[in-house]
Amino acid sequence: MRKIYVIGIGAGDPDHLTLQAAKAIGRTDVFFLLDKGEAKESMIELRRRLMKAYGRPSRRIAEGRDPDRDRTPADYQGTIADWRSRRSAVTEALISEHLLDGETGSFLVWGDPSLYDSTIAILEEILARGQTLFEYEVIPGISSVSALAAKHRIGLNRVGRPFEVTTGRRLAEGWPDGVDDVVVMLDAQQAFAAHPDAYVYWGAYLGTPDEILRSGRVAEVADDIAATRAEARERHGWIMDTYLLRRDEA
Repeated sequence: MRKIYVIGIGAGDPDHLTLQAAKAIGRTDVFFLLDKGEAKESMIELRRRLMKAYGRPSRRIAEGRDPDRDRTPADYQGTIADWRSRRSAVTEALISEHLLDGETGSFLVWGDPSLYDSTIAILEEILARGQTLFEYEVIPGISSVSALAAKHRIGLNRVGRPFEVTTGRRLAEGWPDGVDDVVVMLDAQQAFAAHPDAYVYWGAYLGTPDEILRSGRVAEVADDIAATRAEARERHGWIMDTYLLRRDEA
């Protein structure tokens, strides 16, 4: 039986790699990489560094092209489902062609595989089709959310109170009910600006040499964050940021 590891490699700092993840990398015969284009070459480069540092000399790399998708679709759910289906077809072809029976393959996942990543769902979709068989194991990693809190030296929740993890698209629809602390990911429109009295802890490229941190009352720092984000995106061709939005104690 073929074995696959889904390995969380952290938010960008090579030191985020856990001992469990390093051991799994060392047991891997084939690493699967989905190329996202030149703009995100630095994300591929970190994976290559980890393979070189912890992988077998005989390791192989199987690369495929990550399908493009509309980032501002009218039908969000339908667009994501279509993209995931096309991505699963590319992934299945890589596994079928490059991973032999009895071998171990790995996907090195940015952050943590269980938080805003599609790899687990894609592998389940492949298994559901019943044409390509394997077993898989998930190795947790340090997420950008954990890295953000550590960099700002804050807790994600306050004593006895919940917090919610959501997206910028959902925050734009209104502040979630029942929480005063909201972690927001995938926010291209800076939805926090609609909440000027809240406090924001923002970070981009967390754990990398390009890391940027900002914090303060939204009314005071929103313009700075927007300008900083736009400049960073222009310079790198992509941006990966997240933030905690916190309302004052009631």
